[in-house]
Amino acid sequence: MAGPVSYVRNRGGWIARAVAVTVCVAGWLCIAPPARAENAVRDTEIENDIRTLAAPIWRAAGLEPNDVGIYMIDDNELNSFVAGGQAIFINTGLILKAEQPNQLIGVIAHETGHIAGGHVLRAKQAMHNASIENIIAMVVGAAASVAGHSGAPMMGAMGVGERSFLQFSISQEATADHAALNFLDKACISARGLLKFFEVLQTSELMSGEARDPWVRTHPLTAQRVDYIRDHVERARCSNAADSPASVELLRTIKIKLHAFLDPPSTTLASYPESDHSVDARYARAIAYYRIPDLSRAVPAIDALIRDYPNNPYYRELKGQMLFENGRIRDAVQPYQDAVRLLPGAPLLRVSLSQVYIETGDTALNKRAIAYLNDASREESRDSDIWHFLAVAYGRDNQLGMAALSLAEQALADGKKRDAIQQSKRAEQLLQRNTGNYARAEDIGREAEHLDEN
Repeated sequence: MAGPVSYVRNRGGWIARAVAVTVCVAGWLCIAPPARAENAVRDTEIENDIRTLAAPIWRAAGLEPNDVGIYMIDDNELNSFVAGGQAIFINTGLILKAEQPNQLIGVIAHETGHIAGGHVLRAKQAMHNASIENIIAMVVGAAASVAGHSGAPMMGAMGVGERSFLQFSISQEATADHAALNFLDKACISARGLLKFFEVLQTSELMSGEARDPWVRTHPLTAQRVDYIRDHVERARCSNAADSPASVELLRTIKIKLHAFLDPPSTTLASYPESDHSVDARYARAIAYYRIPDLSRAVPAIDALIRDYPNNPYYRELKGQMLFENGRIRDAVQPYQDAVRLLPGAPLLRVSLSQVYIETGDTALNKRAIAYLNDASREESRDSDIWHFLAVAYGRDNQLGMAALSLAEQALADGKKRDAIQQSKRAEQLLQRNTGNYARAEDIGREAEHLDEN
C-alpha cells in the first residue's frame, strides 16, 4: 500500500499511525481499509498480563485460558461484558480504577460466570460472527441509546436493533455471582475485590439517583446481590488472602502502560522525570517520546531497555512500532522479527510483522506475510484487519481468488452482507472447484445471507 498516513489500530501495540488507503488490483479488486471502532484497544503485553491474572479463575471454571479472548475498550466508565462466545471486553476505565488485582479479577470472575452459565449463547446470534470492532460499536451504540432513552443509536450500530442483547436477567446475574464466588474460592483469591466493585457501583447509583454506570445498566445491581457477596466474604476461607507480589506487579505494569498511551505525553513525562531511573519510568518515557513524536529520544530510550532486558519481546515490538509509523519500514523489520522470535505464540505480533513485510514491497517478505497472517487468522478470526492484510498480500502475489476470499472473510467479520456475498461469488469464480478454499467461499455466501442488511 502507498499513500497518506492516518491513525489506525496497530495490531500488537496500541494506537498506531500506518498507511491506510484503498488498493486496487487487476482493475476490479479494490481493497479498502477495514472499518474500525475508535474505542478498540489491542495490546499484546496488556492482554497477556490480564490473561495471567485471570488464568486461575478460568481454570477453576473449566476453561482453557488461551481460549478466552481479552479485549479492551478505550472508555473511562466502569464496564465489562461478555460477547460472541468466550470473549471478555473490559473498559480501560475499569482497569485503571482497580486498586488491587483482586478487584479486576473479581469482575472477570463474574463475567466468567456468564460464560460458564451459557448466558452469552442466548444473545443475538449475530454476535457470534461479529468482529471485535462491530461488537464494540454495538455496545457503544447501546450505551448511547440507553442514555438518550432512544433505540436509534443502537439501530445505527451495525444493524443490531436490540438494546437488550447484552442485558442479563436478575436470575442470570445471581447465577453469575454464585459462580464467580465458587471460582474465586477454588483459586483461593479473595472476593473482597468483587465486593468493593459492587459497593462502588452501588454508591454511584445512590448518589446519582439512577443507574449511571454502563455495567449497572447491562448487569442489574440489587441490594440483595451486594449483601450476598458481603455475606460470602465474611465466611469464605480465602477472604483475607493477599494478592501475590507478582499479581500486584502485573497490575502496576498494566496501569503504567495504559496511562502512558492514554494520557498526554506531557503528563507522563511529568510523572516520570529523567531523574527516575526505574524500569517502569524508562518504559513510560519511551512511550511518551514516541507519541510526541520525538524519535531522537524515543529510540535511544527503548534501545537502552532492549540492551538491559534482551529477552523482553515488548520492548522490541515498541521499537518496531516507532520506526514503522515514522516511515522507516525496513528498519522496523528486525525489531518486529525479534519480538516474534521471543514470543512466537502471540498472533498480534505476527500480524504487525506481516504488515511491515507487506509495506516493504519485497516479494519474498510478502509471501512470509501470507504465511504469518494465515497462522494468526486461526486464533484471531474476528479481527477484520487480518483479512484485509491477507487480501492485500494475496493481491500483490497475484493470487486473486485468495484475495477475493480474504475480502469475503473481512466483509463477513464486519457484518457487511452485500460485500460478503459479492466477494464470495467472485472467489468462487476464481478458485478451483472441489477445494477447501472454494468450499469456504460457498460457506461465507451462505453465512452472509443470514446477516442483517448493512
